Amino acid sequence: MTTDSSRPRALTIAGSDSGGGAGIQGDLKTFAAFGVYGTSAITALTAQNTVAVSGVHLVPAEFVTAQIEAVVSDIGCDAVKTGMLATSAIVEAVAASVVALELPNLVVDPVMVAKSGDRLLDDDAVHAVRASLLRLARVVTPNIPEAEVLTGMPIGSREAMREAAHRLAAMGCRAVLLKGGHLPGEDVVDILFEDGGLHEFVGPRIAGPHTHGTGCAMAAAVAAGLARGEDLVSAVGTAKAYVAGAMRHGVNVGRGHQPLDHFWQSVEGR
Repeated sequence: MTTDSSRPRALTIAGSDSGGGAGIQGDLKTFAAFGVYGTSAITALTAQNTVAVSGVHLVPAEFVTAQIEAVVSDIGCDAVKTGMLATSAIVEAVAASVVALELPNLVVDPVMVAKSGDRLLDDDAVHAVRASLLRLARVVTPNIPEAEVLTGMPIGSREAMREAAHRLAAMGCRAVLLKGGHLPGEDVVDILFEDGGLHEFVGPRIAGPHTHGTGCAMAAAVAAGLARGEDLVSAVGTAKAYVAGAMRHGVNVGRGHQPLDHFWQSVEGR
């Protein structure tokens, strides 16, 4: 399954964002920013910009499997990140590949809705994520609306976030990173539940339009950290700082939700 490599490798299984800010494109940029060699298996093509998703073309589940097998059999991987999986057939195909190929460090970002509000995961696929994918995850990284769908409970406080993290962990995943950006307040609190312990990551809320791709970048950065051999707490802390900097240095393109600057660290260091 693996080959010798001096560079960590991470596989993203997600939809293509033709606007370049999120999805496959955002994940590969994030991997590169962390010095991780990125590979991909595309689940859907989207006609998308900063304003809206105007079209989606799904990739057949068997071809998603073929992409995963092709890259892993030759290049291998040290971590896997999933994003937009769209249908239950694709979710089941990805879960089967994770098991059959013994893919390590699975980071499940349960992408359900685009920043523009467009739905990216159907109801049957939500059930498949609960039933088949969460139990395979090293960590699942929902935001509050996604966690509400997965758990069936409203989340309006930090205490509710803790309860939701416990419920998600009870579904079988080893760890839960529940992102708190949808709660009001000057600070954003993300909660990591792992091995019965809670870790809270607190950072100032960053105002501005550069929000497109934040969830993808966070999960991809965690995957990159795991691929590099970091423990989960360290990977999450580094990822949170990375996304905050990428938002502050966001790229001014488009008329809607503008993207992060995934390479802000290299630009800042020049």
